[in-house]
Amino acid sequence: MNPNVFYGKMGVTIKQIAADLKLAISTVSKALSDSHEISPETKARVFEYAERMEYKPNPYASGLKDNRSRNIAVVLPEIADSFFASAIDGIEAAAQTKGYHVMIYLTHEDAQREHAIISELRHRRVDGVLISVVSNSSDIPHLQGLYEHGVPVVFFDRVHTAIDTANVVTNDFDSAYSAASLLIRKGCKRITFLALRGDLNIIKDRTAGYLKAINDHGIDTQLNPVLTCGHQEDETMTLIRQRLTQEDSPDGVICSSEKLTTQTYSVCHRLKISIPEDIKIIGFSHLPIASLLRPSLTTVTQPAFEMGRTAATLLLNALDKKRTILKKESIVLPSMLIERDSTG
Repeated sequence: MNPNVFYGKMGVTIKQIAADLKLAISTVSKALSDSHEISPETKARVFEYAERMEYKPNPYASGLKDNRSRNIAVVLPEIADSFFASAIDGIEAAAQTKGYHVMIYLTHEDAQREHAIISELRHRRVDGVLISVVSNSSDIPHLQGLYEHGVPVVFFDRVHTAIDTANVVTNDFDSAYSAASLLIRKGCKRITFLALRGDLNIIKDRTAGYLKAINDHGIDTQLNPVLTCGHQEDETMTLIRQRLTQEDSPDGVICSSEKLTTQTYSVCHRLKISIPEDIKIIGFSHLPIASLLRPSLTTVTQPAFEMGRTAATLLLNALDKKRTILKKESIVLPSMLIERDSTG
């Protein structure tokens, strides 16, 4: 495939551009690449024509010239969560500006599946990987193996801090602290924090922020426990139901994930527990319909789109500079605590 082929209206190629403008094919190619060898006047003619005819370069063919696939892989635990759906939008927004294709891989919270996907990516033509890791594994050799094959990696949201590369996260400790403090100000005396089972740093940070707020406000930690939930819906719903029907049932709940939030709402509805009169709820959630729920949900909302775009930009900038290893850095974007009716 010719790396100088461009596609526009009616499939016209760069040869046709050259013929129409009475220029050499090499001149048009260099002009479209903004080469310093071509005069500003000629570039203007070519750019005007290309814009009018809606010409775009074929990124795959162009990639053959510099030994790139123009593909980046995005490895996620799921896409049903609205956070990841929005993050993908941000990733694609950044990738499109650079002429890259985005390939989505889902682990479904399965460590073995994550290993298999990473192993596959080591042997496929991808220029870089963006990943949000599974919750039930602390293993990292499969991820370190990407470096051995010259594949740069950027983590976002769910990260492995032991890997020396860039990552994009939110202020999870501070956000959980603020959420707990809000419930305490609203008069809650028996708060339960719903955490996800596993090794995720984001859950550890959110749990630590919650416990710090409880301690700072001088509240009994035994009456304000952390309840660790699994990833199976039936199991989790049973745990939440048991907690909400105990003698010392909570008057406030903080859900560390979107799924736990919707499950808590569902249990309250089935048990006819009134929100926020009987129990106040805050969820770490990016649900677009949070304001439409009944009652509307108070949320800790992550900047999902911006996290995806920032992570992709870090990766793409490294690829532009032909760097396979990114410096270890953590970009922290602030989440927003949005008060709605579920906290009264």
